[in-house]
Amino acid sequence: MKIIVNGEAVETGSPNLADLLAELGKGDAKVATSLNEAFVPKALRETQALTDGDRIEIVAPRQGG
Repeated sequence: MKIIVNGEAVETGSPNLADLLAELGKGDAKVATSLNEAFVPKALRETQALTDGDRIEIVAPRQGG
């Protein structure tokens, strides 16, 4: 299926958000995620199914001021 990750088109076979993060090498990273502009908590990533055309944002926290 084709999805958009951080503004870029990605082809994936991942059925859910947790698997997508693992596929992208971010499975153990501390990141915030959203699906179609709605925040997805870490606890719900495994049950959050992906469908063709979804828009995912993955944001890593930064320190500084």
